[in-house]
Amino acid sequence: MTETSTPGSSTTGIDAATRTELEAAVFRRLVAHLQGRTDVQNIDLMNMAGFCRNCLSNWLKDAADEKGVPLTKDASREAVYGMPYDAWKRLHQAEATPEQQAAFTGAAAEPH
Repeated sequence: MTETSTPGSSTTGIDAATRTELEAAVFRRLVAHLQGRTDVQNIDLMNMAGFCRNCLSNWLKDAADEKGVPLTKDASREAVYGMPYDAWKRLHQAEATPEQQAAFTGAAAEPH
């Protein structure tokens, strides 16, 4: 195996292809987990972790763009939400409480 290094990575001795496969599996598991946890609101994810489902879909689109792979914003959102974004919002998105809004406004979350 060829040893490779990724910034912030502590997995040594794993070749790049295997690392990519593992990272892809983790991404798929995270997306599946979030698809199953529709009770967790995006604003709560942003307030607690600094990212949300929209961030993941934007990062997926950014990665596709970097590789020259055609992927629309709607398609990247559907890949993350497991359904069209408008349908997910209608079925699962609650109105943010004043407390959630205040926390979001005060948070120093990175742009997504």
